[in-house]
Formats: sequence, C-alpha cells, structure tokens
Amino acid sequence: MPISRQKIVPHLWFNQEAKEAAQFYTSIFPDSKVTSTATIRNTPSGDSDLVSFHIAGYSFMAINGGPHFQFNPSISFFVNFDPSKDENAGENLDLLWEQLSQGGTPLMPLQEYPFSKRYGWIQDKYGLTWQLMLRNPDDQERPFIVPSLLYVQDVLGKAEEASDFYLSVFGESRRGEIVRYPAGMEPDEEGTVMFTDFMLENQCFAAMDSAHPHNFKFNEAISLLVRCKNQEEIDYYWEKLSSEPSAEQCGWVKDRYGVSWQIWPEVMGEMLANGTTEQMNRLTKTFLQMKKFNIEKLIQAYQGK
Repeated sequence: MPISRQKIVPHLWFNQEAKEAAQFYTSIFPDSKVTSTATIRNTPSGDSDLVSFHIAGYSFMAINGGPHFQFNPSISFFVNFDPSKDENAGENLDLLWEQLSQGGTPLMPLQEYPFSKRYGWIQDKYGLTWQLMLRNPDDQERPFIVPSLLYVQDVLGKAEEASDFYLSVFGESRRGEIVRYPAGMEPDEEGTVMFTDFMLENQCFAAMDSAHPHNFKFNEAISLLVRCKNQEEIDYYWEKLSSEPSAEQCGWVKDRYGVSWQIWPEVMGEMLANGTTEQMNRLTKTFLQMKKFNIEKLIQAYQGK
C-alpha cells in the first residue's frame, strides 16, 4: 500500500528505542525503509525522536516517549505469507520468525494449527507482538500486514460491537469474514468472535475476543494515528472517537473500548520534517498546550505569527 494513501497509521511508543527498533524492523522485513526522523525538543519526556518508516510498504510511526507505556499483545500485527504470490513463503516465514525470536518470546509456538499449516505468535525483543501465518491460497486474500485487536477483560465479547462502531466512523469500510466460537470452547462463550476482519479506509484490520486469563488490556503503547487533511476531519474524528475527557491531550483520544487514537493533521508531519529549530520549538510549545489540534494555530506558531 503506498505510504501516502494510508490514512490510519499504527503509532508505537518506545522508551528510548524508536530509532533502533525502526532500523531493526526495516532490516528484516522486505521492501522496508525509514522514511523520516525528527526530534521534538522540550516535551514532558525530554527530547523525543519521531520516526516514520514502512514495512513492506505499510506505514508505521514510532516515538521515544519515555517509560510510560509497555507493549502487550492486545494489539498485534498479522504477517501473512501467501504461497500463491511467493514460492518461498514458508522459508521466508521461518526466517522472519528466527529474526524476531532473537531476544523475543514465543506466545504460540511456530507449528501447524487447524487454521493454518504454519503459524506462530511471537513477542519480539522490544515487546511488540507479531502473528506469522502461512496463508492457504484458497482462502480470502489479505494484505501482508494486518493490525489485530484482542478484546479481553472488561471489553471481552465486544469485538463485533467495536468493529461495527469503527465501520460506522470511517469511510471506504466493510466487514470481511466473521467466525464465531462454537459451543464447547470454554472459557470462550459461544457466539463471541473467534476472528473477524474488516476494512477501514480500504485498510485491513482484524479483531477477536478471548476469555482466557490475560494480564493486559489496550493501552497507549500502540495507538492508531488518523491522518487528517483539514480541521473539519479533525473535528469529526475527535467527536466520534473520544470517550474519555481525561485522555484528551496533544491530539490523543481514547475510545469507548479503551483503544487510543491520535487525530493528527497531515500538515503537522510536513512541518516536523522540514522545520528549522526555531519553527520546531514554536510548534512544539503550541501543540503541547492543545488537546484537540487546531491547524490554523499550529501553522501560525510554525510561521511565527
């Protein structure tokens, strides 16, 4: 997917490893590169590096924000290897697993499962989790990278409701397949979602419920950044997605299911990438005082007006 067309960008919060992690990921995934870096100075966490990169053409952002949030498996990333497109899909899957395993921890071992000839779930050395899957060529086609949301604890059983909500908020959206737990798979309740996928802004996402004991839930370590063209879009997504006033800060909101979003003006990325030290300092001082971003005021600060 071309980087310029991706409206929703996973945003990864690191303590101090954003640059290092971006270099690591872009070195082990195909067709990957760091696209920009910027340093935001004098934030509450000190100087913060902001890194944009893409993995197999899929856009990510990462920040050094200090030790406030830790990655967990509530949001993970499917990596789909398709033998009909890559005759070495199995070998490439195994190689990536080996590279992600260095300093990492398997959550589900790499082996055959009822849903895949070869699948494994790995937590890498930074704590980010990846689900590597060998696709059955007869199944529905899916992109190489698909963010996946896991509904547990207080939002258990909400995967369908939450994905319906996101489908109502975003354009170019549609439900893919939905597979429900059958009877006899306790503790998972019959009828809750074993797996569903859906498109938001022509980007693929997945969701599932899990009633097994989990000591994690959605947090700010992985947020979903919505790139907005104008103030009207910022106002729209802010109103739709924000459900916790206490979480509103610097463009961040938290929705009714606990997922963090950033409502981000596209022009901000351009200013951060191209600004002088003085322009960046004025911009940073201004946006740190905002909850919802005001594009006009950000541009005025950047231009020194």
